Amino acid sequence: MSMKRRTFLKGTVAAVGVAAAAGLLSPRAVLAAWPKAAFDAKSMADAEAAAGLGGAAHSDAIEIKAPDIAENGAVVPITVTSGIDGTTSISILASENGTPMAAQFELGEGAQGMVSVRIKMGKTSDVYGMVKAGGKVYANKKQVKVTIGGCGG
Repeated sequence: MSMKRRTFLKGTVAAVGVAAAAGLLSPRAVLAAWPKAAFDAKSMADAEAAAGLGGAAHSDAIEIKAPDIAENGAVVPITVTSGIDGTTSISILASENGTPMAAQFELGEGAQGMVSVRIKMGKTSDVYGMVKAGGKVYANKKQVKVTIGGCGG
């Protein structure tokens, strides 16, 4: 039985190698478009504008799970859960970072409105969870105190 598995794996690796060499599997083909200007923005307002998040309404249906105090700003775990029907996008921004946009996720149809990521934070800041749903933008925030900065601090 293990010999069949080994033969299968060898064949699969060879097939993937041939496909990659032929140009059928290209990393550029799977990379999605991303809002470069939003990730390069130096202020919250510029990041929101570049990502199409301007004019967000406050919503308690967005839950942000993050530590009250982050011992190390280099790895701050953040989970954003949206209870808003039709959520299509979730963005995470840290207002006091040099570049506030930390992450942005586009969700497929029927996907659960929840993302979890670790971000870097240079200093104590409000962390915003911003959600696009039904053509509107919603936001909630939570303050995270940072004792050791992770963005060169």
